[in-house]
Amino acid sequence: MPTPTRRLQLTVWGVGLACYLLAVFHRSSLAVAGLDAAERFGISAAQLSTFVMLQLLVYAGMQIPVGLLIDRFGSRSILLIGTALMVVSQAGFALVGSFPLAVAMRVGVGVGDAMTFVCVLRMLSSWFAPRRIPLMTQLTGTLGQSGAIVAAVPMTFALGTIGWTGAYLTAAGVGAVVGLLALVVLADTPEVRRLRGAPMSLTGVRISLAASWAHPGTRLGFWIHFTTQFSSTTLSLLWGFPFLVRGEGRSAAEAGLLLSLIIVAVMATGPLMGVFIGKVPWHRSTLAITVVWSLMATWAVVLLWPGDSPLWLLLVLMVVVGVGGPASMIGFDLGRTSNPAERLASATGIINQGGFVASLLLVVAIGLVLDWRTPGTSTAYTPESFRWAMATQYVLWGVGLLQLWRWRRRTRTLIRAEGGGPANVPGTA
Repeated sequence: MPTPTRRLQLTVWGVGLACYLLAVFHRSSLAVAGLDAAERFGISAAQLSTFVMLQLLVYAGMQIPVGLLIDRFGSRSILLIGTALMVVSQAGFALVGSFPLAVAMRVGVGVGDAMTFVCVLRMLSSWFAPRRIPLMTQLTGTLGQSGAIVAAVPMTFALGTIGWTGAYLTAAGVGAVVGLLALVVLADTPEVRRLRGAPMSLTGVRISLAASWAHPGTRLGFWIHFTTQFSSTTLSLLWGFPFLVRGEGRSAAEAGLLLSLIIVAVMATGPLMGVFIGKVPWHRSTLAITVVWSLMATWAVVLLWPGDSPLWLLLVLMVVVGVGGPASMIGFDLGRTSNPAERLASATGIINQGGFVASLLLVVAIGLVLDWRTPGTSTAYTPESFRWAMATQYVLWGVGLLQLWRWRRRTRTLIRAEGGGPANVPGTA
């Protein structure tokens, strides 16, 4: 079959990117509405935090089922279902007035969100040449994260002008428009609009997942995602603002600007990483390990600094933390080159669990340590308690680095046994 035109490739990618940006928007839309949500549903801060906990739990838990569904029914169909689910759930969130129903609606948003990114990555592998996929993956992840910025300003304005119901119904309406665009434009491959895999029994599912997990390249991708992402996710979703205000003595305005640097760093470094791993794929894991050591070193300086850290150091911290986001995308490229097309989505789902499982563990650990060091309300949190809490990251980094070195060695041994190496770009690590 002839290669699709560049314009058609970019059109399909652009619509897929819009779906992912929409998912990030819906995921982040509650970040600026915490006080409004507490007032609307009459809930405590602890109950409010359950929204974030459930979001991470649902997202991580859905990755493998979604990957299997994509391998069976195609990325286009699952992406459309996920988009529709987000639209319906966001509209429901606009209208419900009780906390249990609101939790149910956020779970629906989380399930739809979980269906999006893996679908877009699977579509990229069918529409672009292998040498261009690393760059397109990084661009998708990087530009998609701008949905968090898009959610901040418009949602703040909408909540202040048209209120809760109007703001979230408008967000659902935007999602419906993007969903219709995806219905018209997207196709699973340049040759087939709706691709279907072979029917799979429970035994087949078990065999497929076992085969994906058994490959050392999938394991390496999982641990890269696990080790590089959790710091930025945890700061962005929940603990970054309290850490900067209570732990580092910064004003609310300064904390907001510092956290926005995470997204700026993601957008600036993502394409550069995509170009790098496309040219020297043998050193993909080396780049990831370098980012992990940079994260550990920068956090060590911040946590050991006597008193409040200076502004320049916090700026460096936010940039380095932001780089961890694009570095986690390296894991998906390992999964792509380690698995055949018929189980690519399920392997991607396995890898995508890593960072969100780690983030969930860290969110819980930070909360437990803060309650241990400063029993009482959140107003009692001290800089010392935050130093103890943020130091729990080193447990995850330690486990992650050990696994990275272990599975990198096994992956490279397998590649060399198959006759690959630095000159064999598709299968290098």
